[in-house]
Amino acid sequence: MNWDLNALFRSIEEVDILLNEAKNEAEWFNKQYKNKLENLNVYQFLEALNSYIEISEKVSRAMTYIYLQFATDTTKGNLLSKYETIATEIEEKLLFFEIEFTKLSPAKQLQFIEHAGINRLYLETLKKEANHRLSENEEKILMKKDLTSSSAFSRLFDETISQTKFYWDGKFVSEEEILSKLHSSDREIRKRGAVALTNGLKDKQNLFSFIYNQIKKDWKIECELRNYPTPEAPRHISNKASQKSVDALINTTNENTDIVEEYYNIKKELLGYDKLYDYDRYAPLKTIDKEIPFEEAKEMVLSCFKNFSNTFYEIALKAFDEKWIDVYPKEGKRGGAFSHGATPKAHPYVLLNYTNQIRDVFTLAHELGHAIHQYLARDVGYLNQHTPLTTAETASIFAEMLLFEDMKKRLNKEELISLYANKLEDIFATLFRQVVFTNFERRVHNKDELSNEEFNTIWQEENQKMFGNSVILTNNYKIWWSYIPHFIHSPFYCYSYAYAQLLVISLYNLYKNGYENFEEKYIEFLRSGGSVEPKIQIQKFGKNIDSEEFWQEGINTIREMLNEFKGLL
Repeated sequence: MNWDLNALFRSIEEVDILLNEAKNEAEWFNKQYKNKLENLNVYQFLEALNSYIEISEKVSRAMTYIYLQFATDTTKGNLLSKYETIATEIEEKLLFFEIEFTKLSPAKQLQFIEHAGINRLYLETLKKEANHRLSENEEKILMKKDLTSSSAFSRLFDETISQTKFYWDGKFVSEEEILSKLHSSDREIRKRGAVALTNGLKDKQNLFSFIYNQIKKDWKIECELRNYPTPEAPRHISNKASQKSVDALINTTNENTDIVEEYYNIKKELLGYDKLYDYDRYAPLKTIDKEIPFEEAKEMVLSCFKNFSNTFYEIALKAFDEKWIDVYPKEGKRGGAFSHGATPKAHPYVLLNYTNQIRDVFTLAHELGHAIHQYLARDVGYLNQHTPLTTAETASIFAEMLLFEDMKKRLNKEELISLYANKLEDIFATLFRQVVFTNFERRVHNKDELSNEEFNTIWQEENQKMFGNSVILTNNYKIWWSYIPHFIHSPFYCYSYAYAQLLVISLYNLYKNGYENFEEKYIEFLRSGGSVEPKIQIQKFGKNIDSEEFWQEGINTIREMLNEFKGLL
């Protein structure tokens, strides 16, 4: 199943027409409002803001179409580069607007903010970022240089990793196919898969180290120019999360890695091994080691959504019926999975690389959760549709929990053991592993250019802390940092998964315990998109994300799940 991009455009010619229209409007906007915001009254400013939104949305819609084509065929790098340049030229004409707003007098800013309606938080955020904004000419330089710096290296990484092949049984296969071998029930296949993954990456390690070093340098330079105190500070601001809350999350998670260690020692016994190696981490327990065709996965996900909410069910059904989803791996397609929110005038698009494994069913639920969130948030407009990363995972992880609870009702005791094992490992991947990624990033971003071996050593050390004495990490494992795209595309992105994981566990407990009007309040939460600060959104459920006890509450729930798993044994 391939996605249908007609909701965006029917042809590249339509893209060109819209971008030409946006270019003319941007030039008019620039002449009409540049250096004049201070003299506008409230109604004139709101007209300017609406024009800014309309032009920006046109550019975003065009670039969504181009990027989705690139995502399913990474040989179209030249096409992506061409349109990135066009988009940058248009965005340059709009650049003054946000900068000029940050330079307005406090009284004028407050006046505009008070009348901004759903766009209030957007303007308040601009006000907070004033100290990190440069002059218009400096911002233009950075925007143009981005095409040959971080964006260029990100593209080089994407094209390289998507074209990297891994030798398996006499033929070369994709990254997704070789990673699926690590989930095999056959230990020899898992071991060979780990070796094949390492061998495929090994020839590219010099390049991947170079790319990462350049990304680090570019990030550091921009942080210095913008007067950010630490390399992770800009991510916290965009996430609308305080440094204190992030530190509390990471410290609490690091202090509870004994959960991971205990689980994998149990798994070692269940598998009957004397030692558990890195390639054994995803070894399935035999009872659910079966392939699940996509049509069956579709029905499983729709069923669990319907049991929770007709709203969830109906949006997910639209996603299938209207071809929002690109399902299977293919030559040149980028790895992994995502849901792209597109713009409010279209609908989200979901990319999968479905290989008939049970983990793929959970990935389907996860990405459809994103799509539901993005679709519901369309009503708050272009500037607010996309949430901070810290709450962007809310619906996706919640959807996985719905699937988990639904599957529990269908299974016998032996199958439940496997289901709990899969879910615990998924939580470890979303919570503990993402914090390991952040620990890794904190260390490498605090150093100058690193050698291959320095990257490898830091990666191995931080991962071993999580596993303790339960898993032996082989030499093959030490270069596996090099295929993880978040380090390249979005520095310090990964803690957001952990943030959302514990947040969702807390919300899901409220749902299970019959919290009054939960569905109504939760749907309202999702509809608000990025128009309300996460802290205020969570307060509606009686929770405080600045409290260390909040994070420990989520950890305690995971510990209870581990105890339930042990009880089944």
